Amino acid sequence: MSIGAFARRTRLSAKALRLYDRQGLLTPAYVDETTGYRSYLPEQIEQARTVAMLRRLDMPLAEIAALVRLDGERAAEALAGYWARVEERHAGQRTLAGYLRARLSGRSTTLYGDFEVETVEVPATPVLCETRHLFNEELPPWIDAATGRLERAAEEACGGVTGAPFVIYHAEVTEESDGPAEACVPVADLAAARAWVAAQGRGRDLTARTEPAYRLAYVRITKAQVAYPQIVAAFDAVEEWIDREGLTQAGPCREVYFTDWDAAGPEDDVCDVAYPVRRPRPPLPAAHPHAPLGHPL
Repeated sequence: MSIGAFARRTRLSAKALRLYDRQGLLTPAYVDETTGYRSYLPEQIEQARTVAMLRRLDMPLAEIAALVRLDGERAAEALAGYWARVEERHAGQRTLAGYLRARLSGRSTTLYGDFEVETVEVPATPVLCETRHLFNEELPPWIDAATGRLERAAEEACGGVTGAPFVIYHAEVTEESDGPAEACVPVADLAAARAWVAAQGRGRDLTARTEPAYRLAYVRITKAQVAYPQIVAAFDAVEEWIDREGLTQAGPCREVYFTDWDAAGPEDDVCDVAYPVRRPRPPLPAAHPHAPLGHPL
């Protein structure tokens, strides 16, 4: 079939077919060495239509080129993986759009109505930790890598993992501020964890310590809401609740990751955004105006 006839059958332009040829998406069955004219086989029509439909899903050309080289089942799995990433991105954008609408309209930027703040008592916990100075774009891969390293160490040398990993933010992590952040994994054997840290040397910013008991105020968020700056709304909600309840922050903010991140969908709950809190200490009683100096009422 000539490129013109093939274009009519596939509803693709000749320009698009030449582009697909250059990208390795759809190679002509024959190219005349003298004229450069391209010819196609009828059985290539289905592949051409598949490529066109993948482009309608906004799949990048490089990914289409890789997909069309796979057999049926593996190609279907590749498409499923691509679309899962698209849905995750769209869910994050939807959350961000809601956050921005609230800001632009002058309503509360905390979106407090979207979050339910709860509290839980957390006992003193031995933890194995890794600290790093890093910027916002570096944070997600580091959290995944650091918690993976710490969990492997906990299982192999520290008696096992005893709770959900969490990340403590000792200072702001943004495009301009590099923290630091501290990834923590609860472990069974603190002495073994300290011995493991000592064996690693000083160059890796590792520690083993006991995280003190505290009351934790938190909101539960979805995978889509974890993305920055959407997650800022969750932190704002907890901070607003703490102020309204007359509490004070008893430590830096943190994120607790309680489920398998890779297996979760965009709308699945994956993380608690939290602050340790306490009741403020009552003021000391005022001295009686007629009491001797230093004499309590």
